[in-house]
Amino acid sequence: MKHWKKLAAIAAVGMICGSSGVADAKATTPADAERSVAQTAGAHFPVGEPNERNRAYFSGDSFVAKVTEGSVPVYNVTFYNGARTHWHIHHGTTQTLLAVSGVGYYQIWGRPAKKLLPGDCVTIPAETKHWHGAAPGQTFQHISISEPKDGTSNEWLEEVREERK
Repeated sequence: MKHWKKLAAIAAVGMICGSSGVADAKATTPADAERSVAQTAGAHFPVGEPNERNRAYFSGDSFVAKVTEGSVPVYNVTFYNGARTHWHIHHGTTQTLLAVSGVGYYQIWGRPAKKLLPGDCVTIPAETKHWHGAAPGQTFQHISISEPKDGTSNEWLEEVREERK
């Protein structure tokens, strides 16, 4: 696999981690996001394909690339030009986010938003309402890891309304 060395480093970091104002511009192709990522500092993982499966649950354009094959799927998610998820909950599993390029945020319900920069790692506990995505006007990539178990699911909720700082 082309990115196996980066992935091995990310897996190690993941173990250590253990415990609506979106810009109007839209990405029309993965190439737009590729060009934007190329202008940011940090690791560069493939942008992948438009995130059509979850388009209704994201504000703005996002792209997804599967980075591994195997029992624990690992995805690179690219949030283009300030895109972000809606509030959501992962039932039955945690979600680990490893920031790899650009500037992003995540927020747990009832807490202030936290900035994510390349190298930052956060594990969001199961059953926790949260969102994540790019800073306004920025392109942001993170690796997402959630262990699939029997009974796991995502519950998509309302769009994020508060402004990030």
